[in-house]
Amino acid sequence: MLEIAALSLRVSGVALGISALTGIPVGAFLGLSRFRGRPFLVTLVYTGMGFPPVVIGLFVYLLLSRNGPLAAIESAIIPALFTPGAMVLAQSIIAFPLVAGFTMAAVMGVDAQLHLQARALGATRWQTAVTVLAEARVGVLAAVIAGFGGIISEVGAVMLVGGNIDGRTRVLTTAIVLETRKGNFDLAIALGVILLGLTFVANWALLRLQGKEE
Repeated sequence: MLEIAALSLRVSGVALGISALTGIPVGAFLGLSRFRGRPFLVTLVYTGMGFPPVVIGLFVYLLLSRNGPLAAIESAIIPALFTPGAMVLAQSIIAFPLVAGFTMAAVMGVDAQLHLQARALGATRWQTAVTVLAEARVGVLAAVIAGFGGIISEVGAVMLVGGNIDGRTRVLTTAIVLETRKGNFDLAIALGVILLGLTFVANWALLRLQGKEE
């Protein structure tokens, strides 16, 4: 049980880190920039925020399968199916639009006068973006919380790309599904309580950090 819980936290934690490192800059860029293709990209981000996780799992499965486009590429960066790496990839794709979308909304909510003041003081576009992100840091933390909530309790994608292999890719959500199907409701409930507890502790820590920023 401890091994399953540790793998759940490791997979979701790495996926959240990847989605935050990519989603926050993309969200800030979309929130601060105005260009011809921006409405289309914003629509893609908003669509991704509501995309079914099981469809993301299917996409990653086909991408990494033996006949997929990445099958012939030998690289340490590209994970194999039924490994924690494939699960991290799927969860990163799920969390990315959530982090990017909420970051974009937070940046767009910053007073436009701050942009003008920063540029008037001679700040570059990069320095202006950093200033706006600092002002919107509470909303950015909320974006990270939303991304974590979207993946820690997800089951469809990790079931498809991980295979729910005992000792290798079994996480709390897939273990709950398995034990419920087997009729082991006591164990399934215990795993559910652990999942709720881990989710509460992680979100509590992020909210405490958000409260300090406020």
